[in-house]
Amino acid sequence: MSEHFDLQDDILYLNHAAVSPWPRRTVRAVQRFAADNGMTGSKKYVRWMATETRLRERLAALIGAESATDIALAKSTSEALSIVAQGLPWQEGDNVVGVRQEFPSNRIVWEALAERGVRWRGLDLTSSAHPEEDLLALCDERTRVLTVSWVQYARGLRLDLERLGHACRQRGVLLCVDGIQGIGALPFDLAQIPADFVAADGHKWMLGPEGLALFWCRPELRTTLRLTQFGWHMVQDMGNYDREDWQPAADARRFECGSPNMLGIHALEASLELLQEVGLEQVADAIDERVARLIELIDSHGLELLSPRSLQRRAGIVTFRVPDLDQQTLYRALIQRNLLCASRGGGVRFSPHFYTSMEHIDEAMHLTLETAAELHARS
Repeated sequence: MSEHFDLQDDILYLNHAAVSPWPRRTVRAVQRFAADNGMTGSKKYVRWMATETRLRERLAALIGAESATDIALAKSTSEALSIVAQGLPWQEGDNVVGVRQEFPSNRIVWEALAERGVRWRGLDLTSSAHPEEDLLALCDERTRVLTVSWVQYARGLRLDLERLGHACRQRGVLLCVDGIQGIGALPFDLAQIPADFVAADGHKWMLGPEGLALFWCRPELRTTLRLTQFGWHMVQDMGNYDREDWQPAADARRFECGSPNMLGIHALEASLELLQEVGLEQVADAIDERVARLIELIDSHGLELLSPRSLQRRAGIVTFRVPDLDQQTLYRALIQRNLLCASRGGGVRFSPHFYTSMEHIDEAMHLTLETAAELHARS
C-alpha cells in the first residue's frame, strides 16, 4: 500500500497519532484545486460544492450516521467539543466526568465551565484497572456529560464506547466522544455505539489536513445546544442574503457559521476516498498486525511496553520505554535520524498506519536499539 504515498526513502514514519502525511491523491487534489483557483477563480465553485457534499457523505459513512446532513464541518476537535461544552444548558452544581490524562482539547473545554458552577471530575487512569466501571462510578445525579477519548492519545488505551454509551443512556447522562485517535484507524458505527456527540479532526488517522474536523450531534439534541457563533452559512435559507427573518438551519449546518474550508475539504475528501477504497476493516487489521509486531519486538528486546497488550484495548498507538535512559533524549535523537515519532506518556510513541511496511517497523526498532546503545555508551 506504500504506492499510495510519496514519503522520502530516508524517512521512517511512525507518527500518525500526531500529524499524518498526505496520500498521493490528496496532494494531487490540492494541486488541482489551487490551479483551478489560480487560473479561473470561482468559476468551478459548483464543482467544489459537489466535493463538499461527497466529503459529508464519506464522513457520515465513516461513523455510521444516518445522513450526510447530520455532519457538521468544524475547524478542529477543540471547536467541536467547545460547541457542546458552551452550548448545553448547564445549571450551577452540574458536573462533567472525564479522564485526567486526556489531551487538553477534551479537558480544558470542560474545565472552562467552572465559572458557570460546573465541576469537571477526572478519573486517574494510572490507578484504574477497570476504566469504564470507574468512570461510571464517578457519575452521580448531577452528572450531565461523560466525555472521553475513544483512544487515549498518550498510551493508546481504547475504551469500550458501547458499554459506556448504554450505561449513560440508562442514567440520563450524555456521552461525548473525542474520536480523533480512532476514527480512520478502526471501524466506528453509531448503530452500535449510543453516543450523543462525536468529534474528530482529520489530520491524524484520516490522513487529511489540519484545520478540518467532523462534528456529529444526535439529531434530537441539535436544538438543545445554544449557538455561540453566527453568520451567513448557518441559516436555514442560506442563499437568500436579503432575508431578515432568519433562523438556524435545521440540520448540522447550524453549527457552521461561515464559509467552508474548501481547500481542506478537497484534501480530506481525497484521503477518505483512499481509506474507504481499502476498507476500514482491512485498515484496522493491517494496523493491528503492525502493532502486534512492535509489541513482539519490544518484548524480545527487553523494553517496557506502556500501551495495552490486549486486542480489545489497543488501537494504533504503541508507547514504550527503554530502561535506564532519558526518554526525551532518546526521542530527540530518533527525530534527528528521521524516525518520526512522538514523546508521550512517559515514553516514545510509535503510531503506524495501514500502509506502513513491516520492513519499516523492523528498521524503526533496530534504529531505536542502536540509538539507545549509543546514548548509553555516552552516559
